Amino acid sequence: MTVRRTVLSLMSRVSLAVAVSAVVVGAGGCEKKDPKGGGAGGASEVRVGHYASMTGPEATFGRSTDEGIRLAIKEINDAGGVKVGETTRRVTLVTDDTESQSTKAGDVVRKLIDVNKVHAVLGEVASSISLEGAPVCQEAGIPMITPSSTNTRVTERGDYIFRVCFIDPFQGFAGAKFAVDELKVKKVALLVDTASAYSQQLADEFAKAFVGMGGEVVSRVEYQKGEKEFNARLTKIREASPEAIYLPGYYTDIANIAIQARQLGIRVPIIGGDGWDSEELAKNAGDAIENCFYTNHYAPDDPSPEIQEFVRAYRAAYNGKTPDGLAALGYDAARVLIAALERAGTTDGSALRDAIAATKDFPGVTGRITLDRNRNAVKPIVVLERKGGAWIFRAKIEDPSAGR
Repeated sequence: MTVRRTVLSLMSRVSLAVAVSAVVVGAGGCEKKDPKGGGAGGASEVRVGHYASMTGPEATFGRSTDEGIRLAIKEINDAGGVKVGETTRRVTLVTDDTESQSTKAGDVVRKLIDVNKVHAVLGEVASSISLEGAPVCQEAGIPMITPSSTNTRVTERGDYIFRVCFIDPFQGFAGAKFAVDELKVKKVALLVDTASAYSQQLADEFAKAFVGMGGEVVSRVEYQKGEKEFNARLTKIREASPEAIYLPGYYTDIANIAIQARQLGIRVPIIGGDGWDSEELAKNAGDAIENCFYTNHYAPDDPSPEIQEFVRAYRAAYNGKTPDGLAALGYDAARVLIAALERAGTTDGSALRDAIAATKDFPGVTGRITLDRNRNAVKPIVVLERKGGAWIFRAKIEDPSAGR
C-alpha cells in the first residue's frame, strides 16, 4: 500500500536523524492566518509538533512514540481530517529531535513554536526533558500533552501542560502493592538513578507506599545513568538480603544491572517501572530479566477489542512490529488532542487548552482517560512479567483516586 510505504520511508529517515533535525508529515500548504484564532499554521491544516528522543541513548522511546502519533494522524487524515469549526483540515506532524538530552529541549520546542508554527505540542517521554520543554509551551500559550512523562512536576509547570499517562505516586503505589500482595515481599532494596527526576520520584513513592504496607526498605543505593560497573553497589545490596530489588530506571541501564546482579548470585525478583518498556531491554538482558516485573500503561496481549485493533493496525503499518507502551501512549495523546480540537472548534491556544482540560472518559488504548484538575490522567496500571522469554500480562491495579 502506497501510504504504508510512505510512512515507513519517513520513519526510516527519522531514525537516521543525524543530518535532518525535523521531519514534517501530513498536508502541506502555505502559511495563512487562522481566521478562528491562533495565527500559527495554515488555514487548511493543523500543525502538531512532537519533540522526542529520536536519537541518543533513549531513542527507542522517541521512535515508538512517534510511530504511535503518526498512526493516529494517518487514521485521522485518511478519514478526511479534523473538523475545526466550519472547516475540515488535514493534520501535519512536525517531529524534532532532542537527542535524549534535556539541555536540547528548550531550543527544540522554541523552534517548533516559532519556526514551524505548530498549534500544539506532544512530548516528551523522559520527565527530565519534559520539565525543560514545558515552560516554553506555557510561556507561548501553546498546549502541550506529554504522552508518558510520569513525574508530578511536569504538569505543575503550568495550565497549558497535560499528560495522558498515570503519575509516579500511583505508579510507585502500584509497584509496592504488587510486591506485597502478589509476590509476598517484606524486604526490598532500592537502586536509584540520581540523574533522573523520573527514577528519584518513583523510588520515593514506592518506598513510602511499601513501608506504609508494612514492608521494610533494607538498602537504598544510587547510581548515575550511563555507568557500566555496578558490582560494588550490587554487592552492598546483596549483603542487605532483600527479597526483591526495586529498580526504577530506563532500559538503557537495566540490562547491564540485571546481568551483573545475576552474575553476583542475586536471584530475587527485580521490579521496575515503565522506563523498562523497550524491545532493547530483552535483547540486551536475555535470561537475566526472567522472573522480573514492571508496571506499564498497557499490555499488548490484553484481549480487549480496542487493544487488539490497535495492535493489528500498528503491525500493519510497521512491518509486523508489536507496539510497546510508548507507541500506545503516543497514539492516545494524538487522539486526545484531535478530539479536543474538534470540541474547541478553533486552534486558538486558550480555547484548545480548555477543551483538553475537559477530557473525560476518553476511550484510549491505554485505558479510559479522564484528566483531573491538575491535568493528570486517572487510569489503571498493568504489571508485566518476564516469563519464558516473553513479557506477559500479570495484573491490573486500579488507581485508588478514580471516581473521586
